[in-house]
Amino acid sequence: MEERVLTAKGAATRQRIVDGAALLIREQGVVNVGLDDIRAATATSKSQLFHYFPDGKADLMLAVARREADQVIAEQMPQLGDLTTWRKWQAWRRRVIKMYDEQRDGCALSALVGQLNLGDTTTRQVVGDMLDRWLQYLVDGVEALRASGEIDRSVDPVRAATAILTAVNGGATMLVATDRINYLETALTEAIDDLRRPKR
Repeated sequence: MEERVLTAKGAATRQRIVDGAALLIREQGVVNVGLDDIRAATATSKSQLFHYFPDGKADLMLAVARREADQVIAEQMPQLGDLTTWRKWQAWRRRVIKMYDEQRDGCALSALVGQLNLGDTTTRQVVGDMLDRWLQYLVDGVEALRASGEIDRSVDPVRAATAILTAVNGGATMLVATDRINYLETALTEAIDDLRRPKR
């Protein structure tokens, strides 16, 4: 769908609705939130909501998915974008664990993945694109460690980065299910430490 050009005021109003909807979905879950709930939470009239989101909830949920996908990456910055030394990798690891420990089931990743249950292919593409962006930052970081000699050149950047990304996502999922951070902490620490383990 071609997005309309909005005035600065219109863009701010649209963003306010998206932000309010995202917060509500984090708190209550996407299946428990309807348009009336979002209108009430954001003090938005029905006509105003459909002005910015002509297809109603489908349009709004896609906008929320894009917002949360950007949040997943943004919340890890600047550490994620500068994984150039072992010390910086450890700083990113600590940031991720602290962030998810504080947010628990209210994290952007959980809210975003929860929208996949709606079966919308466009939302699935948003999630896939976000994971690809995330993976590329990690690949770049592993390649930087190889280039500097901090890890062995036999380490495969894509395989290693994939294992690390999977550790974060798997650990975050188990955190939501159990309310225990140790799964994420252990999985991510082991995946990063594996970068320095001797390879066969």
